[in-house]
Amino acid sequence: MAAPNEITVPQLLRLIGLPDAPVIVDISIDPDFADDPYLIPGSFRHPHTDIEGLKSRLQGRACVITCQKGIKLSQGLAAWLRQDGIKAEYLKGGMYGWRDHDAAPRIPFAAIPAPVAGNTLWVTRHRPKIDRIACPWLIRRFVDPTARFLFVSPAEVMGVADRYGATPFDVEDVFWSHRGENCTFDTMLDEFALHTEALDRLAQVVRAADTNTHDKSPQASGLLALSVGLSRQYRDDLEQLEAGMALYDAMYRWARDGSDEGHDWPAGSKQ
Repeated sequence: MAAPNEITVPQLLRLIGLPDAPVIVDISIDPDFADDPYLIPGSFRHPHTDIEGLKSRLQGRACVITCQKGIKLSQGLAAWLRQDGIKAEYLKGGMYGWRDHDAAPRIPFAAIPAPVAGNTLWVTRHRPKIDRIACPWLIRRFVDPTARFLFVSPAEVMGVADRYGATPFDVEDVFWSHRGENCTFDTMLDEFALHTEALDRLAQVVRAADTNTHDKSPQASGLLALSVGLSRQYRDDLEQLEAGMALYDAMYRWARDGSDEGHDWPAGSKQ
């Protein structure tokens, strides 16, 4: 029988990437983390001794606490947070349990750009479409939920990156961009080690839509149409990004749970 307020690796895997996923907090002590410097997607590190600071960061949101083995550090902090009215669970088996699960992706900590004023900061061309919406969605859902994005004129991307310490993406001749036939979304899956069946399926659609190779994915034309429609609907790039987040949330659930579902008429008829 599962312990109260315990969450298993498979259970947490089903929540990661969803808009209402719990906040994941890694409180592994520094020597343990140095021995295995990887993060659960969407998580952040925080010292177990700074409970008030963590409560401030959580702002009352439900959370999952993890440490190296899922014993005294995470169980104790989760219990403390529950005592203070915050819904908190601890990850069974901790980071060891996550590492040993075949389907659980782990992000190399070194791959994540250094934060700027507490969050990762990214910059790209304004009037975003496919890749420049898909990549922010991936970052916010799987890498840094509080990431900020700057949309500027194409000629100013590198200057803004230099002046503000932002990480440029989806422009030519930068690290986070197209590589060969792959698009920037593919690059991020590679560098963040986020290759899962669902994300790889979604990447096929994004790549085909973004590189005008619609013959490689039957969903690509639809994604392009929706992306162009969003760009016409919103004048403000940040408002467009927020609308696009919902679009990619739906695409991810299709890729994870519904890619084999069809629709016909009359209802129930066979193809």
